[in-house]
Amino acid sequence: MGMNKLPYQAIIVDFDRTLLRTDKSLSDYTIRVLEAWQAAGVRLFAATARPERAIGTFLEKIAFDAVTTLNGARTITRDAVFESPIGEESAVLILNQLCKADDMVVSVEAENGIYANTDIPIWSPAVIDDLTSLPRREKIYKILASHPEIPVEEIRVDHPADTYSSIADRKLLQIMSRAATKWNGVQKMLEAYGLDAQEAVYFGDDNDDLEPIRRCGCGVAVSNALEHVRQAADYVTGSNDEDGVAAFLDGLNVLPQVPR
Repeated sequence: MGMNKLPYQAIIVDFDRTLLRTDKSLSDYTIRVLEAWQAAGVRLFAATARPERAIGTFLEKIAFDAVTTLNGARTITRDAVFESPIGEESAVLILNQLCKADDMVVSVEAENGIYANTDIPIWSPAVIDDLTSLPRREKIYKILASHPEIPVEEIRVDHPADTYSSIADRKLLQIMSRAATKWNGVQKMLEAYGLDAQEAVYFGDDNDDLEPIRRCGCGVAVSNALEHVRQAADYVTGSNDEDGVAAFLDGLNVLPQVPR
């Protein structure tokens, strides 16, 4: 089937709670559906909050044409890498505030890996006493904070004008450069292949997926997405545990259906 008969020329997917099941697995059905679309000439892009080191397993299973990582702080296309780190002074200012708060769990996605002020078993960060010294030594892509007693929406940070914050997974405050957004990363990936946002379908579930869901030609939320993300989407598909992304694409009936 020719490309002129396909409704999209780019498929863009968020990973956690969208493409991946809750146990962080990728179903064979999802892989086969994405491969079928790619074989038909459609570009596959990923837009994730994860760093590159945490997506290798998925890149081995699906040959994405480009990825934007760390909420858009690093975008890797076929010919280039685009970076939008937090400015050094801004990072120091933010870390000074967070690290002074009693019991605040602070982690930093940086040029050479992840660091934190305490151990976080699921991430295995390098634990260092003085996170505020880190921006003097390497690029800072993202700062994350949570507190065992303070709800994430009540964590207060006076961050500089060149940064912004959002809440991820209903439990993590994340702070990035204003240039580091999934939408900016999406635009770079599309531009690398000469594609327009109106030719793309975007799948997501969380706050950082809201802008690309609104601005791509078709925005699809999984049924487990935040309510305001579902409301903003053109369509709502099944949950991540129901392979909602693959089911939506397969249900368009423009390619031979893939058996589950």
